Amino acid sequence: MESPPRPSAQAAPTASDRERVVQALSAQFANDRLSMDEFEERLERAYKAVSLAQLSSVLADLPAQAGALSAGATPMLVPPSDVPPRGVMIAVLGATGRKGSWIVPRHLKVFAFMGGVELDLREARFGPGVTEIDITVVMGGVEIVLPPGVRVESFGAALMGGFEAQAGDATALSPLNPVVRLSGMALMGGVETKTRLPGERGGKKRKGKRDEPPTQGRDENG
Repeated sequence: MESPPRPSAQAAPTASDRERVVQALSAQFANDRLSMDEFEERLERAYKAVSLAQLSSVLADLPAQAGALSAGATPMLVPPSDVPPRGVMIAVLGATGRKGSWIVPRHLKVFAFMGGVELDLREARFGPGVTEIDITVVMGGVEIVLPPGVRVESFGAALMGGFEAQAGDATALSPLNPVVRLSGMALMGGVETKTRLPGERGGKKRKGKRDEPPTQGRDENG
């Protein structure tokens, strides 16, 4: 039986080819063989490579891979050049939100005045390193939903309100795991973070019956 032909060096890399190289770069960075600047530069090259030869060149001058990352790690990173530097979300006397597949700006400002913001990051992509989210809440609320594998650092304050960051994975120390840094102020309002798997619904319900089906035989208006 003939062995399958080897792919040409000029063939386009697959998603698994890129992920293999990204994991190898992350292992090198975790073992102090690459600086942050070098890691980001090589990561960008890996995502932009149009052939297997270009992709392989990203690792060509590095020593043998220094160990694999933990099994099941979810790729969440995009090249630094693809990450918007800044973004703003505002809710005044109303509600706004963002979910699905999107790239989180490097520095995101969130403002809620007598309104609500729901920020679902479970399918989001991040730049390498730290993503900063600066939150200001006045008589409103902000809810942030994170997937497993994201580390959270919280430096928020509250006055007659709450700034809770109980979500996040403190063991997510690999360079493939994004860091979300929360800061800001909640004045007579609240900021809440929670962890859910992509596609997971519900969790602990807040006041009301948002996820419950309507009562049989009657609607909410009686």
